[in-house]
Amino acid sequence: MLPILGAALRPEDLPAHHNWLREKPRDLELQGFHGPAVEGIDVKAKAETVRPMLDGLEGRIGIHGPFRGFPLDTEDAGVRAVIHQRLNEGLDACGWLGATQMVVHSPVKAWHHENLDNQDDGWEKFVERVDLALRPAVTRAEEMGIELVVENIEDRDPSARVRLVEHFGSAALRVSIDTGHAAYAHGICKAPAVDRYVRAAGNQLAHVHLQDTDHFADRHWAIGDGTLPWSAIFAELAKLSSNPRLIIEIKDKAAVQRSAAWLAERGLAQ
Repeated sequence: MLPILGAALRPEDLPAHHNWLREKPRDLELQGFHGPAVEGIDVKAKAETVRPMLDGLEGRIGIHGPFRGFPLDTEDAGVRAVIHQRLNEGLDACGWLGATQMVVHSPVKAWHHENLDNQDDGWEKFVERVDLALRPAVTRAEEMGIELVVENIEDRDPSARVRLVEHFGSAALRVSIDTGHAAYAHGICKAPAVDRYVRAAGNQLAHVHLQDTDHFADRHWAIGDGTLPWSAIFAELAKLSSNPRLIIEIKDKAAVQRSAAWLAERGLAQ
């Protein structure tokens, strides 16, 4: 059976996609719950407003977690304390919304590809720093039955993020791929092609942001408007048993259903 597509939407976008979300068990990733420290909102009150809008959905619910302003590999204990607070706020939002997955951004940078190896233990030290920042959230996610998924941002080596996730040895920490970010890394940073990111993740893959681009920048164009190798990407996805959430994440929310239709017309998804 072809995989079922979902979407990343803001609460205000839900009414326009009400019927589409309910016609199949489509996964939904809610945007706009990054936490009051940045957004200046009462997250609990916002969640209570949104929760009734989710009634009748059969797909899985997730959120995009906090990501602005902090690197998970920080050496600064003060910054690390803020990270713990912000990730806790994201997990609070998951609890209020009934979400079972939260996206976090990868700390792996293109710079790391060569330069961590300047020190014999460069990678090990990097992983230790990330562990200090992320471990409390992973432990709490385990207790709550929530998955944290680590999305590639500047990752040039598709396997680096996988190794980082495997270090934690937890079912509550899995891999995410953003197709546009991977395409940017391929076009600008000489990373492998997007489908190789899927192959490297294997059954650690629990979440995919689907967006189209031109391999030049993080465009978040509608599917079909760019140059991504969608047949190759979905061929790799078809090999997996991990059932990752396939989330259309594009700037023009009005084009979500057009994007899904483009993939369906080519026999790639539904």
